[in-house]
Amino acid sequence: MSVVTRFAPSPTGYLHIGGARTALFNWLFAKKMGGTFLLRIEDTDRARSTPEAIDAILEGMEWLGLKHDGQTIYQFARAERHREAASAMIARGTAFRCYMTPQEQEAARSQAHAEGRAIRSPYRDGKAPPSAEAPFTVRLRAPDEGEVVNADLIQGDVQIKARDIDDLVMLRADGNPTYMLSVVVDDHDMAVTHVIRGDDHLTNAARQIVIYRAMDWTPPLFAHVPLIHGEDGKKLSKRHGAQAVHEWRDMGYLPEAMNAYLMRLGWSPGHDEILTKEDAIPQFEIGQIGKAPARLDFKKLDSVNAHFLSLADDARVTRLVEEHLKAADDAPLGGDSAAALTRAIPLLKKRAKTIPELAEQARFVLVKRPLTLDDTAKKLLNDDFKPRLSRLRDALEKEPSWNHVALGSTLKAFATSEGVGLGQIGPGLRAALTGGTPSPDLGQTLELLGREEALARITDQV
Repeated sequence: MSVVTRFAPSPTGYLHIGGARTALFNWLFAKKMGGTFLLRIEDTDRARSTPEAIDAILEGMEWLGLKHDGQTIYQFARAERHREAASAMIARGTAFRCYMTPQEQEAARSQAHAEGRAIRSPYRDGKAPPSAEAPFTVRLRAPDEGEVVNADLIQGDVQIKARDIDDLVMLRADGNPTYMLSVVVDDHDMAVTHVIRGDDHLTNAARQIVIYRAMDWTPPLFAHVPLIHGEDGKKLSKRHGAQAVHEWRDMGYLPEAMNAYLMRLGWSPGHDEILTKEDAIPQFEIGQIGKAPARLDFKKLDSVNAHFLSLADDARVTRLVEEHLKAADDAPLGGDSAAALTRAIPLLKKRAKTIPELAEQARFVLVKRPLTLDDTAKKLLNDDFKPRLSRLRDALEKEPSWNHVALGSTLKAFATSEGVGLGQIGPGLRAALTGGTPSPDLGQTLELLGREEALARITDQV
């Protein structure tokens, strides 16, 4: 059997991180089995589906590197095929035309709820329509007895009694197909073998299995993944912060880090190694996905992102930092600033967890003279310290090798000559060099600024 998986989001909003993880699991399983990964946009809710939401989904998938096979399939465009399937079910006797009015449907629903059973239409056994022109829906003729068993690859066997399955509406009165019918027809026509999705669809599986049987089709295998919860153990909501993939991107997380983190929310290969999605392919097993909801852990995500940030290509990281700085300051980088940033990134990227944090750490090489000092820097650069800073400038000016090792030795020798520890020199020097913004080790700070710029900043304060 050739494995075919699919990701089928509804374009009624952004690409949620739960949806991104579902797409990732489908991608991983298809790659592991040498199969096919398809994308279907379930845009039948015309009132809520928007081109902007579709674009957000496609952009999110592209950012994560989850490339699907073949063309993107749009469900609404297949509505005629769905109507054909409904007609075929009527011909087979597994669906029927229902002439209940909205009022009658509500009464039937209330009675069924009161009796603790599924909705049954009085037209399921051939009752005559009230008139030749009466509007109708098309309903599934649900089974009367027995059980429907979904041998779920994650949840195990899930059994639902046939009497608990409604005579589901397949076509509305306006002739438009419902989600339940469209999903089954599309998955069958796309030859989907494994449906991997969130466990909020678990109860839908039994109903969809009945529709498969009504068409004499073989159902796919189902795997329902527990949802992602916030750190407090509750279902994700706005109070937990970012939920959309593009929000995490804008917060400075790398796509490889998001993939590495999301795949481990619920899936465990039995070790703690940080994996790229490509490295995870041969290790991925659906049966290793747990049944309990996964919890977001922002500290863990930061740690994973820091790992990939330190490994990322310098030019790529520099570009990301530049984009962040331009968005924040609305000012382009050029000339000496761009060169200074390029020099700083290889060192600073190993000290940051996110792109914004890295950008903040790099600001000290970008600020223009004369520096604006924060309050702490002003206190450090007082009149008592300035004579010592002047002597330090002279010592640094004589250093022939402008690299962090030699400069670190120069600072230690100067402290010794002054009869003080580095702790009485370092804070004031850092204030002069950065104005109070974060920076690395002083030797590295001096090296990254360059001889001319570093000495000029010290001179400004003396």
